[in-house]
Amino acid sequence: MTTPLAPAALAQLFDEARSIHRFTDRPVTPATLQQLYELLKWGPTGFNAQPARYLFITTPEAKARLAPALSSGNRDKTLAAPVNVVIAFDSRFHEHLPSQFPAYDAKGFFDGAPDWIEPTARTNATLQAGYLFLAARALGLDVGPMSGFKPDLIDAAFFADGRFKSILLANLGYGERTGLTERGPRLAFADVAQVL
Repeated sequence: MTTPLAPAALAQLFDEARSIHRFTDRPVTPATLQQLYELLKWGPTGFNAQPARYLFITTPEAKARLAPALSSGNRDKTLAAPVNVVIAFDSRFHEHLPSQFPAYDAKGFFDGAPDWIEPTARTNATLQAGYLFLAARALGLDVGPMSGFKPDLIDAAFFADGRFKSILLANLGYGERTGLTERGPRLAFADVAQVL
């Protein structure tokens, strides 16, 4: 991986990408969602833990279960999106580590240090959410991530056994780009970074 991406690819992923709040009626197929996962799964995580779990909500019945957890400012746009994805973490992700990270007894580490399970799961699942957003953009989808929801209500509606804990919600689809507001500013390199 020594060749930088072409400027057009970088623009699609970063420079011209936007958080989208309105989507066209074009459906997102199950095959596209599968392809999305097949890309994002290769993003690195600590211990190769892969704690994120993805719930793709597409049907009116599932959206009705989601609706009570949404803030009033996010409800209409979320229910109108072709796909809503709940990103959660698996509180027992470490049970998969013997096959996913066989070079070291990482499962034994977490069994012996249970206070590390949730922070590790939450951090790495959040990282995987970023991979999902970039994979979606790479496939020509638009993304509207949000935190305006009540995780406890989502967990009660969809993850009642308590194993998965929701951390992020995003809308996916093909964006309606007419009437977009001006893109928000970003901090400069000098404001956020040091090189020592």
